[in-house]
Amino acid sequence: MSGTSLPTLDEPRAGRLTIHYAPEAHAVIAENPPRFTWLPVIEDEARYLLRITPADGAPQTFGPIRWNMFTPDAALPPGDYTWAFAACDEVGKQATTWSQERAFSLAEGLPETPLPARKDRFAKADMAHPRLWLGPDRLAAFKAAVAADPSHCGWDVFLKKSVLPWMDRPVMTEPAGYPNHQRTPPVWRQTYIDLQEAWYAIRHLAIGGAVLDDAAMTDRAKEWLLELASWDPMGMTSRAYTDEWAYRVNNALAWGYDWLHGALSEDERATVRGALLARTRDIAEHAMINAKIHLFPYDSHAVRSVSLTIIPACIALLGDDADDEAREWLDYCVEFLFTVYSPWGDSDGGWAEGTNYWMMGIAYLIDAANRLKSFSGIDLYKRPFFQNTGDFPLFCKAPDTRRATFGDDSTQGELPGIKTGLNMRQFAGVTGNGAYQWYCEENLRLNPGTEGAFYNWGWWDTNFDEMAFRTDYPEVEATPPEGGMRHFRGIGWVGVQHAMADPDEHIQFVFKSSPFGSVSHSHGDQNAFCLSAYGEDLAIQSGYYVAFGSTMHRNWRRQTRSKNAILINGKGQYAEKDKARAMAATGRILAAEQHEDHVFIHGDATAAYQSLSPEVTRAEREVYFVRNSYFVIVDKVDASEPVTVDWLLHANNRYDLGQTSFRNTGQRAGFYGQVVWSEAGKPEITQTTDFPDVDPKDYEGLPVSTFLTARYPAATRHRIATLLVPYRLEAPKRIFHFVDDQGYDADLYFTDADENAFRVVLKKLANT
Repeated sequence: MSGTSLPTLDEPRAGRLTIHYAPEAHAVIAENPPRFTWLPVIEDEARYLLRITPADGAPQTFGPIRWNMFTPDAALPPGDYTWAFAACDEVGKQATTWSQERAFSLAEGLPETPLPARKDRFAKADMAHPRLWLGPDRLAAFKAAVAADPSHCGWDVFLKKSVLPWMDRPVMTEPAGYPNHQRTPPVWRQTYIDLQEAWYAIRHLAIGGAVLDDAAMTDRAKEWLLELASWDPMGMTSRAYTDEWAYRVNNALAWGYDWLHGALSEDERATVRGALLARTRDIAEHAMINAKIHLFPYDSHAVRSVSLTIIPACIALLGDDADDEAREWLDYCVEFLFTVYSPWGDSDGGWAEGTNYWMMGIAYLIDAANRLKSFSGIDLYKRPFFQNTGDFPLFCKAPDTRRATFGDDSTQGELPGIKTGLNMRQFAGVTGNGAYQWYCEENLRLNPGTEGAFYNWGWWDTNFDEMAFRTDYPEVEATPPEGGMRHFRGIGWVGVQHAMADPDEHIQFVFKSSPFGSVSHSHGDQNAFCLSAYGEDLAIQSGYYVAFGSTMHRNWRRQTRSKNAILINGKGQYAEKDKARAMAATGRILAAEQHEDHVFIHGDATAAYQSLSPEVTRAEREVYFVRNSYFVIVDKVDASEPVTVDWLLHANNRYDLGQTSFRNTGQRAGFYGQVVWSEAGKPEITQTTDFPDVDPKDYEGLPVSTFLTARYPAATRHRIATLLVPYRLEAPKRIFHFVDDQGYDADLYFTDADENAFRVVLKKLANT
């Protein structure tokens, strides 16, 4: 049926927080077949038909489709198409009119990433246990290899450090919960790590017993497993009480049920299966029915639960539950990962929540992708996002940086967690990119002895990760990264890296002006930047991510005043709890260009500042990074009435201040700055070493950073040009005496910079 004689479906309108109709006309499609998403016209129990019509051929109809997302099971010939959808009944008979026709074009040579249809998806999977990581055939081969060589794939280290210690540890009992059921960070953290360790105990003892045919290990694993299975699924470790606790218990039960399946009696299997089903149902129905991540895909925890919890549980349960619920949950998760994922970025590989939440989200995605691939042959890694996402930490958080990037970060100012490096090694194995392997090796070299830190051990046992990777993927030879600039268009980030492999020359600059605004783990930091140079963080993201919702998080770290950005009339950008307002406080990258002698970045954060200051009509920032040596930052602010501008710069140390200049000196490097130009007049420059409005308990024992404020007098038009020059402390300095017609008179201390290039930049600024 063509649908041309029927009226158009009355379609819901997409909002900022909902899934969008895709593909839309003129959208750049990065893979073949395209991913189709639409807003549901009937909630919960709807079924759909999807019609794809080539410009010169007959339409092809798919359905019934359970959810408002679909990936065809075969690539399409390149060319022009239209598509439409309609609601239907469960057998695929059309029950309503078609939607409007939407056009799209497929270019030649796109990566082909079809998703097998539901009926074929798991047809060749081995349904014997175990299924997670190794199937029966691979387990037999692994046992033989370990018998011949106990160091095979790191088995000896895994056995010593991650299996044997659990033989003598007391079995954990059910947590008591929070005092008076009021969530407190210390109890949250301790229970979190206890439950993570319970997962380790069950998984590792079960694997040890299976590989070594060790009955004592198997029996000890069963003790742990049956204890956790006895806990109330809706009690203190339920999703509603604390979802992160629930995820750990669920994973422990999934691995235990799968790897101990043959060692459990029928009654024991029924007990564990019942607990696992109840807990998985609670988590899956929350993601699918309550959070509706296929419609509202920006719920960080619900999205993470797909990879972290639901997929491994469903693989373990598949075919063993009487109502076949696990199959429906697993199909949903696979379709979500193949169609919607990642909601935090696009085919460029960026992650809007930042590099730390990239580390966490991608780590669990890697686990799910590897489990799916080994169990069913379904390969997520062919999708462009996964081919490119290693570039995100590579260009936005180099291995030697700590605070020179954006977003919530649980490392508390330490180097990138070692799981970032291990994620990069996974993508090296998938893509063959030696720069990703270089990142991994550099990350591990700089982080000796941190495996037990909460932000590592609390989420991952790297001994197991090492062993699992080596059984699945080849080692790739490391090659030094080339550096340069990456524009992650979908998330509005730009990362610049110069000489990343040489700490004595390395400069990292990260700029953000994001269409995601301050939603989820993003902050009110549109048009902000961070700078690291010569092995030291210089212009930093200030504060600590001690806990979501703490005074440090709510009153400081999420707010624009903690960023290297500007305040207008003392106000920044909306960064509170209203998700719609947070996602409307947006920025956009107008230009990100790499020229022969400089990088040029242009961001527009007008909408972000208008969220709290409607009188603002323009808030733009231009950045010139000249000859890999120094930065000129130009801020342009217009308003319908006079406004003040506070130009903020955060650093680990206190500044030496001049009338229009400043200097900050660290351990290995420093930077100085100079106000080169301001239409509204000279600023008043001050500095503050404090976290205003933050409970001191939130940063007890942690260093307190300093922020510089250059306050410009009220005007309806501001044009501010600021020079920043990073330098090594031992590097020679060359003086360039600068005078302008506004009375600025300064000695600018260049290091390996080109005075003529600086004059060219100044001339360009004067002309604009």
